[in-house]
Amino acid sequence: MLAYLIKRLGLALAVICTVVLVLFSLLYLIPGDPATIALGPRATPEAIARYAERMHLDEPIWRQFLIYIGNAFTGDLGVDIFSERPVTAIILDRLGFTLALVCAAMGWAMLIGIPLGCLSAVMPNTAVDRITGVLSVSTIAIPSFLVSIWALLIFAVELRWLPAIGAGEPGETLDQLSHLVLPAFAVGLSWVGYLARMVRASMLEVMGETYIRSARAFGLRPRKVVFGYALRVAILPTITLIGMGFGGLISSTVFAEIIFARPGIGKLIFDSVMARNFPVVQGGVIVATTLYILVVLISDILIAWFDPRVRESL
Repeated sequence: MLAYLIKRLGLALAVICTVVLVLFSLLYLIPGDPATIALGPRATPEAIARYAERMHLDEPIWRQFLIYIGNAFTGDLGVDIFSERPVTAIILDRLGFTLALVCAAMGWAMLIGIPLGCLSAVMPNTAVDRITGVLSVSTIAIPSFLVSIWALLIFAVELRWLPAIGAGEPGETLDQLSHLVLPAFAVGLSWVGYLARMVRASMLEVMGETYIRSARAFGLRPRKVVFGYALRVAILPTITLIGMGFGGLISSTVFAEIIFARPGIGKLIFDSVMARNFPVVQGGVIVATTLYILVVLISDILIAWFDPRVRESL
């Protein structure tokens, strides 16, 4: 297990370094001087010179990259062009909102999608299975931004059951939760279908195994067979999907955060792109990518922990 963990950590570190290299290189692929691009065409030569000196733009590119990646691994992602605040502090202020949205969206999707998949697998080729299949495909097919718009119009504008925009007042837990309902519903709806289809496929494969038929032949209760034996094995591929889902939701929350005017990393990156605030864009993408890699790494470790065949194959 330790050897597997070291290999996965090394691979994750290599991916993060590659992402930093690509993001760093993109700034120099854009036509024009990086300092002028960052500060705008109206910047004075003195301001451009000060910015270039502060950001080490007057040094060779290879040294600039080493300085940037060294600072990034120590938590220094640069300085915001407009507010002069550290990019790391700006991202940390928004990170909690994005993580709360991602966890809430995936949480309710798991609570509904996994039982639906089990029910569909236990009752194959029945009306319940067909209805579950139609619902799963329908939720997968609807884009999250479209769900966000309709949820906003129906539940916030027409019915006025839930607040429309914002993240709630700081310190007011109930207010923050009420502001979280609609974005979490919009972001997590498609993952109900993904999880239901994955669990159903895995359960059908496991239910045909010899040890499941033996458990039934010994007269074990159906609930014990399904949840005690079949689901414990069938859930392993779903753990990988959940890990990928957590990472994917970090990027898909951009639409929900923009539509519901909710602070988060996605909206921060979008606003920074529009303002051409490249240090914040680079820092936000690096943090989002790192979170994605960490979540996938955790899911891989869990799979290897529960299934020795995975770690023994490497």
